[in-house]
Amino acid sequence: MTSMENKAASLLSVKDLAMTFPNKAVFKNLSFTLHQGEFLSILGENGVGKTTLIRILLHQLRQTSGSVMWHPNRANVTIGYVPQFRNIDTEYPLTVRDFVGLALDHNWRPWWRHAEKQRINETIVTTDLTRIARTPLGKVSGGELQKAYLAQALIRKPQLLILDESTASLDNNMKYELLNLVKRYQQENQAAVLFVTHDIPLTKAFSSHYLLMQAGGYQLGHVADLKESVLEAAHA
Repeated sequence: MTSMENKAASLLSVKDLAMTFPNKAVFKNLSFTLHQGEFLSILGENGVGKTTLIRILLHQLRQTSGSVMWHPNRANVTIGYVPQFRNIDTEYPLTVRDFVGLALDHNWRPWWRHAEKQRINETIVTTDLTRIARTPLGKVSGGELQKAYLAQALIRKPQLLILDESTASLDNNMKYELLNLVKRYQQENQAAVLFVTHDIPLTKAFSSHYLLMQAGGYQLGHVADLKESVLEAAHA
């Protein structure tokens, strides 16, 4: 395990985190700090606890032991979440624009306040969805659908953006297009990004740091050292 140095303010600190289910210890003694403006990729084989960690951060699971400390506190940290690819019924009635607007209060309504309309329109422009804004969500491509989920995540201007295998089902061009949008938002807003992925080239292209989770332990490091660390982990 290696340590990371970052002079930016910390957003969250994970210390000695452990998660055990009745028949399996998923991980233990996991510690890291995520800083403002940091792009951290979370790597590892299936079953090592990547999604479990995300669910703990989202308060969907409670850890067995250890702590997650938010700075200054959880109530003051806005989180955006982009899921894995999900199929949408072709008859899904909401347009892309209305779907993006759902994230403002989690309910659709036939009208928006002026400030909300501005926020929706700005987010649609930011995520390059203007051309299909009035297209029913069920009629768009897989890449466009993921961009709509990204727009939903960004509309509340999160300080932390979590991407949970969000590029896994996309073609290579769309993977880079989506992450270029994420990177631009991150840099313009000094947001932190947690990117759960198996994709080493994407990690090296967009991340500043990585967290490699594996059975029996984990590694933290700078992306520049990623290849050597992954090879060491594979042969450990």
